[in-house]
Amino acid sequence: MDANKTLYENLGGAEGVRALVEAFYPKVQKNELLSPLFPEDITPVMDKQYMFLSQFFGGPSLYSDANGHPMMRARHLPFPVTEERAQAWLSCMYEALKEMDLPESVVDFTIQRLSGPAYHFINTPS
Repeated sequence: MDANKTLYENLGGAEGVRALVEAFYPKVQKNELLSPLFPEDITPVMDKQYMFLSQFFGGPSLYSDANGHPMMRARHLPFPVTEERAQAWLSCMYEALKEMDLPESVVDFTIQRLSGPAYHFINTPS
C-alpha cells in the first residue's frame, strides 16, 4: 500500500471502486444471511455503495453530494443487522477484494477500515 495515496487511489480510483462493488454484490446476493436484506434489483444499491465507498475511501464526495450526510447507522436501522451478518458482509468484501489482485496490504487495510462501520451497524441480537 502506498502511504502517500488515499485508499481510494490505492484501490484504483473510480474504476477500482466500481470493480469492487461489482465483485461484491454477487457474493452478497448468494449469501443466505445477507441476500434477504437486499432488493431483487440490486442496481440502485450498487450505485449508492459505489458513491459511498468512493467518499469513504478518500475520493470525491459523491454520496454526500447526491444524498446529503451519509448517516449510515440510521440508514441501516430498518434492517436486522446481527454480528453474524456484519461478519458475512466483511467476508464477502474480503473475497471481492481478493479477486481484484490487489496487494495484500491494501486488502488488509480496506477490511480494517470497513470493520468499524460494519460492527457499528449491528442493531439486532444474534
